Parts: sequence; structure tokens; C-alpha cells
Amino acid sequence: MREIYRKRVETLLESLPYIRVFAGKTIVIKYGGAAMSSANLKEEFATDIALLRYVGIRPIIVHGGGDEISSYMKRLDLPVRFVEGLRVTDAATMEVAKMVLVGKVNKEIVGLINSKGAPAVGLCGDDGWLLKAERLVKRGADGSVVDLGQVGEVTEVNIELLKVLEADYVPVVASVGAGLTGESYNINADTVAGALAAALKAEKIMFLTDVGGLMTDVDDDSSVISECTSDEIVELVEIGKISKGMIPKLEAVLTSLRAGVRAAHIIDGRIPHSVLLEIMTDDAGLGTKIIPGNEGPRG
Repeated sequence: MREIYRKRVETLLESLPYIRVFAGKTIVIKYGGAAMSSANLKEEFATDIALLRYVGIRPIIVHGGGDEISSYMKRLDLPVRFVEGLRVTDAATMEVAKMVLVGKVNKEIVGLINSKGAPAVGLCGDDGWLLKAERLVKRGADGSVVDLGQVGEVTEVNIELLKVLEADYVPVVASVGAGLTGESYNINADTVAGALAAALKAEKIMFLTDVGGLMTDVDDDSSVISECTSDEIVELVEIGKISKGMIPKLEAVLTSLRAGVRAAHIIDGRIPHSVLLEIMTDDAGLGTKIIPGNEGPRG
């Protein structure tokens, strides 16, 4: 019995330096994958976020919900189309995406975090013009413009709104942007997370994924990179060592690090309490840590 108590005390003591370092700091967390679909992992994620708030850390959650959008579209007999990983979003698709992301997924996450005792508030681009956006211009291999419909990119973040809210609440942000004339845009959630972290100059940004981390060979779990720099990331992408599915995350990583974010983490969200393990302990092996390279912050 004493051994059990000793281990508990050691765990608490191990977290103390991290609480001291990160108290009062903002951490942006892109929530997705299995952590967002498994009932147990959802509960554990909400518990992690509540604990972070209790010790003075300020998490901001960004989420997508692509699988649920596709599921609802199939129920409504609407076509599901993607171009290079981006959902083709016509007016009907945008209506479904906004309904699912803002009206369903966002409120479920808010409710779970609230149930753990940490007050959370749900947001999207329309709220206080949190995320101003414009249509994303995507070009094909021949240079022609690919019409993706209402797929957008972030042009401006209302950081004052976030700063006011994060003092007392956990902001939970759906990846929907607002155009200047009131139109809505479907935006990649990784991109939104990177934009928020960059605008706020967050202490760190984290991406919960369904893999062990950033790998140089997707078929070899032993190829996970435990730590690297943004310069090395650029090199790996240029030589084709990174899977296409990881590119949006890495673009968000580079955006945030160049803006002054101290570190980015791509972690395995399938591991219970992965957020706490990454932030509050010495445990290694949860994924990949990326730090700024020689180029340093820009601007």
C-alpha cells in the first residue's frame, strides 16, 4: 500500500515544475481523431482540460468533425466530394457542415468539459467575428483554379474576444469562418488551430492524431520522429518523406512557430489522458515535438 502512495506522490511532484512553467499560459489544442469518437477517450479528454484549467493553464480547443458531416450528408443523400483532402463545399454542404460542427459537435464538447467542472463556451467564426475568412483559392497541377465552393482560409482572428473569454472559460472553437458579407466558410481545423496559436502567440500548440507522431515511413511505427525543428520539417516535406494527410498539420505548425509559438506537438490521441501526459509529466514517446528552427519567428 505504501508503494502505491509513494508512486502517487511521485506523479504529483513530477507535475509541479510543469504547472509552474505553464500556469497562466495559453495552449491551443486541435481535437480530433479517435479521441473525438471514442466515448471513453472523450470523457478523459474533458477531464484533462478541466484539470489544466484548475491549475491555471489556459487551454483553447479547436475541432473539426469531418466524419460526422459526411455521415449526415449521406443520410440526406447529398454527394460527398473531396479534392486533395479538402471537402468540396457547395451551399447545401455548408449548411450541413455548420449545423453539425456548430450545433452538434461543438455543444457536445462544451457540455463534456462543463460536466467536469470547468466552464466552457462554444464559438465559431460568426461569434464576435472571431474568424474572418475569405474563399480559399486552390490551383491544380496545370495552374487552373479548382472550385471548392465555400472552403475558406482565415484572414483575421479576433484575439481580444479570446483573451476576454479565456480568463474565465475554456473556449471551444468550431472550424467555421465568417466572410465580410455574412457568408460562412468551411475551414480545415488544423489551419484554424495554427491561425489561433499564431495570433495569440500561444505557449504551445498540440494536435491529437490517430498515429504515434510524425513518421518518415507511414508503414513503420519505429520511424516516429521524437523531436525536430521547423527547418527539418520543411526539408522532409520537400523530399517527399511526409504523408499528404499530415501536410495541413505541418503547415499549421510552421505558421504558429514562425509567429512565436514556442513548441508544437503532434501526439497520439488514442492514448488515455494523452494531453496531461504530454504537458504535465516527463513521459516521452507520445509523439513528435517540433521547435523553431534557425529562421526563428517572423514578423
